[in-house]
Amino acid sequence: MPLKFPRNEGERDAPVCQAHCINEEVIKRLKPRVDKLEGIATLFKALADDVRVKIIYALSETELCVCDVAALLGSTTATASYHLRLLHYLGLVRYRKEGKLVYYRLADPHVGNLVREVIKHLGEA
Repeated sequence: MPLKFPRNEGERDAPVCQAHCINEEVIKRLKPRVDKLEGIATLFKALADDVRVKIIYALSETELCVCDVAALLGSTTATASYHLRLLHYLGLVRYRKEGKLVYYRLADPHVGNLVREVIKHLGEA
């Protein structure tokens, strides 16, 4: 669903400064930090799907095989595998094979912590 922004009557764009001024001190302090943020949108794109958020949350609890993920989601193993493959491609999960089973875990527990913090913030847990 695309984002829709409310508009006031007659307002087409966001308000902008009418005078040009730059706070050089603030820019000098923030610029190196802002430049390091490249790639973070990829994480949020991955989390922009409820199914993938559920998978990340579940994997923050424990390692799961593809069949477990499918059962947890109430989906097919093909659907679970699709989402897990995408999360793996993005570097968010890792897997290991054990015989005929494939187990997934979070590549970085901080991603799970991020999801938990959002849940806590929304008061849904």
